Amino acid sequence: MIKNRPTIRDHSAEANLFARRAFVGFVFVVILIGVLLNNIYTLQVEKHETYQTRSNDNRIKVIPIAPNRGLIYDRNGVLLAENRPVYNLEVIPEQVTDLEQSLEQLGAIINITETQKNAVIKSNRRSRRFKSQVLKARLNEQEVATFSVNQHRFPGFSVEARLARHYPYGDALTHALGYVSRLNKKELSELESQGLAKNYRATHDFGKLGIEKFYEQRLHGQVGSQRVEVNNRGRIIRSLSIEHPKPGEDLVLTLDIGLQKIAQEVLEGVRGAIVVMDPKDGGILALYSNPSYDPNLFVHGISSKDYRALLNPDRPLINRATQGRYAPASTVKPHLAILALEEGIVKEETKIWDPGFFQIPNVEHRWRDWLRWGHGHVDVYEAIEQSCDTYFYETAYKLGITKISNFMSQFGFGDLSGIDIHEETAAIMPTTEWKRQRFKESWWPGDTISVGIGQGYWTATPMQITNAVSILVNKGIHRPPHLVQVAKQNNDVEQMYTEEKPPVVLKNPHHWKIALDAMHNTVKKTRGTAHKAFLGATYDPAGKTGTAQIVSIAQGEKYDADSLKEKHRDNGIYVGFAPYNDPRIVVTVIVENQGGGSTIAAPIARKLMDYYFEAYPSHTEGK
Repeated sequence: MIKNRPTIRDHSAEANLFARRAFVGFVFVVILIGVLLNNIYTLQVEKHETYQTRSNDNRIKVIPIAPNRGLIYDRNGVLLAENRPVYNLEVIPEQVTDLEQSLEQLGAIINITETQKNAVIKSNRRSRRFKSQVLKARLNEQEVATFSVNQHRFPGFSVEARLARHYPYGDALTHALGYVSRLNKKELSELESQGLAKNYRATHDFGKLGIEKFYEQRLHGQVGSQRVEVNNRGRIIRSLSIEHPKPGEDLVLTLDIGLQKIAQEVLEGVRGAIVVMDPKDGGILALYSNPSYDPNLFVHGISSKDYRALLNPDRPLINRATQGRYAPASTVKPHLAILALEEGIVKEETKIWDPGFFQIPNVEHRWRDWLRWGHGHVDVYEAIEQSCDTYFYETAYKLGITKISNFMSQFGFGDLSGIDIHEETAAIMPTTEWKRQRFKESWWPGDTISVGIGQGYWTATPMQITNAVSILVNKGIHRPPHLVQVAKQNNDVEQMYTEEKPPVVLKNPHHWKIALDAMHNTVKKTRGTAHKAFLGATYDPAGKTGTAQIVSIAQGEKYDADSLKEKHRDNGIYVGFAPYNDPRIVVTVIVENQGGGSTIAAPIARKLMDYYFEAYPSHTEGK
């Protein structure tokens, strides 16, 4: 066998091959190093701020701090809505060795329900153990004291305080102040659409009604924040900085709590409403609707049982002062008298014969006067002071509904008064167009007859009636009603008066005096319908009574309250002002289903005025 001869190795070729491979490898390594350096440069230089922010987001948390809600005072500095500390029993599960056993032991000294215990146990399973959890909210003083004495036995448990709204006068001010309650999804959605949601990050409460709702943004304040450093489990390690919240503005109302309490007392046991206004600036001195309810029930969440109790036929949730729609009855006769004088339908000396009824020519139906045998011949003064229906039946028939509606609209009837709460209705100032749209019927002359004494389709709220009388006593000057007088924050004070609306201008300004003199006679003259109610008053009052029928009485029949259900009996109304020469107070009282204005409503107004002039004696002479 022939052996293969070994080949001679080419060292030069091998060296060249190795050199080429080494060069390729070196270039590849250089490229990789370049890519690495480029990435390092990108991360460390170009995107440094981005990743620094993301790192801080993981390391630093911003905790919102709720602002203190602004306080509310009456005109004399009496606190009406305050923030009181509420004590909650809380637990940090991580610091408790045996949570279930500790809860059992704690239940032996403080009343803790099974529901509360189970809620903490379930929450502990799905949330971080180092976060505090509320075991029982709103501890009373005895519970706080009991736990404090035994706190050494329960590591991990503590009593924590927070501020919650409280209304010291309860149901006396509910319909004026309103209340706050837990912020709901709908309200949060509205805040988001307005760009205000961030300001409510730490807030649970929100104004629901009245002043609390209308001035929510002023009362709420500005949220603060605290920057803290946390570890990878979310536990706070240290505090880095704090931005203190800005408390809400304090509000000073035009209300007088003393007068408000009198209003509550005089309406005890009956349904109705009272509005008292200062005609000098439109400030509301008292606003009360009965029945009322305790707003504190809603602050922490009202129970189903308590809420069902409010859903009764007396409707305590309705603010009768601004939402109650009543026939204004004879209280509008002074305004109608002015219109009749302005249109030349009657003159100051004109006398109209009142046989006890009025008839439209060629119509058999009789519109009866409240005095069955009539008042005889009466002029405009006597028609108002004795509340002669026949006089105003005839003048309304001659005026027509269009003139009446247009004129009375200038006094605010059929429109919102502009008071600074949202709970208000415009009620109805009827017109021919309104009836056509509402009932698909034409307006008949008989409809106008009823409107002539403030009945029929005409409805008004106590606030509207008060506003209309205020315009009257101011001889056309319209100062809209308002509840808030001043907003304060630290040393900054802002006046909150509402601007005047366009005045009511008469062709003959003397007609103001005729109506006002007649209202004065209503109280001062023996035959005046409010004379008895104000006998012996130390001030000089004027006013007008009214009685509004709820159901029609058939021709030839007599009104008998005892034979009717309570809800079908007359409403009593009184509007008045004092002193006559320079009015400082306008009062409207409406009492449901209790009888006439002269016997029921006027005496109530007397009590309110007596208190006012005793509290402000310098106003007795209008000084």
